Amino acid sequence: MLLLVVGAMIFRYTQSEVKNVPKYEEIANVLRDRIRSKKYPPNSFLPNQVDLVEEFNASRMTIKKAINILAMEGLVYSQRGSGTKILSHPYLNKDTSPANEYEGLSLQMKRRQRSLTSQIIQFDVEFPNAFIQERLMIDAEQPVYNIHRLRILDDEPYILEHTFMPVQLVPGLKKEHLLSSIYDYLHKELNVHFAGAYRAISADKSSAFDQQYLNCAETDPVLEVQQVVYLKNGQPIEYSSSRNRFDVRNYSLLDVRGNQ
Repeated sequence: MLLLVVGAMIFRYTQSEVKNVPKYEEIANVLRDRIRSKKYPPNSFLPNQVDLVEEFNASRMTIKKAINILAMEGLVYSQRGSGTKILSHPYLNKDTSPANEYEGLSLQMKRRQRSLTSQIIQFDVEFPNAFIQERLMIDAEQPVYNIHRLRILDDEPYILEHTFMPVQLVPGLKKEHLLSSIYDYLHKELNVHFAGAYRAISADKSSAFDQQYLNCAETDPVLEVQQVVYLKNGQPIEYSSSRNRFDVRNYSLLDVRGNQ
């Protein structure tokens, strides 16, 4: 086993990085804050797109993109001819992410202008066991990265991520990529893009590891998300397991049938 152990290290987005958020994401942030503060109360409607175009000095396409982000998060529902309704549900006191969003936590929180930090717990290169071989569809002789990170949101423990990636598909991965965004490295430097992902979400008892890093009580449940991310040729590039505090994070899926 090749071993690279990195001590606890922290990365924080700079102000210049936050300012590079696209305009439609900035608008989504404003609208999301208004929904959470109940300036736009449940069961009411967003202002029509013409008014939003005028308020934000943006194109209609930009406004549509912003509303689509909110729809993915389960905050609003748009129906042609009826406007965009603010949905009424009890999840606004938790951080909610779309269950079908798999482009990474760093991108999600950058969009929302939240302060995300990463602490590296483990960074090894090793040969995979049978479980990892099966999920990544690789042989026992193909080395993988074994990455354990604590993600910290607004200075509070947020998610424990345990990730495995084939070294052959992600060459040159370094600690600075773990401290910022692995997916940014894949997309921007390696020109690697995803075709889809499979997710399984379940409840579990908190482990000693959860209690240490997420400040869970021994009796607290955790939400575990197991994920396999695929390339366009069907090859898995990542298997990960994320452990979430039950009282901090949840996942939403808006399933709408009928005319859009």
